[in-house]
Amino acid sequence: MRTLQERIALFEKSDLYPVVSSEFCNGRDVCDIVAEIAAGGAKIVQIREKHQSDAAVFELVKKCKLITDRFNMLLIVDDRLDIAMAAGADGVHLGQEDFPLSEAKKLAPELLFGISTHNACEITAALAGNCGYLNIGPMFPTRTKSVACGALGLELIEQLRSRVTCPFSVMGGIKEHHLPMLTGKGFRHIAMVTEITQAVNVREKVSALREIMLKGISR
Repeated sequence: MRTLQERIALFEKSDLYPVVSSEFCNGRDVCDIVAEIAAGGAKIVQIREKHQSDAAVFELVKKCKLITDRFNMLLIVDDRLDIAMAAGADGVHLGQEDFPLSEAKKLAPELLFGISTHNACEITAALAGNCGYLNIGPMFPTRTKSVACGALGLELIEQLRSRVTCPFSVMGGIKEHHLPMLTGKGFRHIAMVTEITQAVNVREKVSALREIMLKGISR
C-alpha cells in the first residue's frame, strides 16, 4: 500500500490525466479503455461514474485496480470515498459539493485527495485543507461536466494558477491541438475525457498525447 507522500510523488511525475466515464466510451467496456490507457503510458487514471449503482462502481474500481497495479499507475475515484477505500484505490477526487475534505482526510489520511476548483476562494480553501492536488477548470466549454461558472478561459486560469502552491491539473474541453500551447505555458498535468475515451485507438491516442506533452514540458 502506498503512502500519501508516495502518491503525491507519483502524481507529480504524471503528465496526461485520463478521466474515464462509461457514458463517454462509445459503448466500450471501461476496463478495456483503462487497459489501453495504461498500455499507452499514462501514469494516472480517474474513474468517474455518476449513474451506476454502488455495487457496480465498486466492482468496476476493483477490476481497474488490477490493471493500474500492474502498470504502477495511480487510480483515482471520483466522489466516492467509501468505494475508493474499500477497493484500495490511491485517491479520491472531490467536487465542491462532495464529502468535506477535512473529514475525508480523517477517515483516510494516506489517500491522495484532489479538489475541483473554479475560482480563487475555492483554491484558497483547498490549499487550507491541505489537499494532495487540485484541479482548475473548466478551461474551455465542455459537455462532460456542467458547472455554474461555465468555461473559465485560459487567461483567468493563468491568473488563478499563481495562487496554487500544490500540484495541480487543468481540465475542461481540452483537445489535442491545445496541448502545445498549454505545455508551452507551463501546464504539466492535463486532464482529458472524450479526446481519449472516444478515440478509435485509445492506446495510440494516449501515446501521441503524452508525446506532445513531454515535448512541450521538456522545452
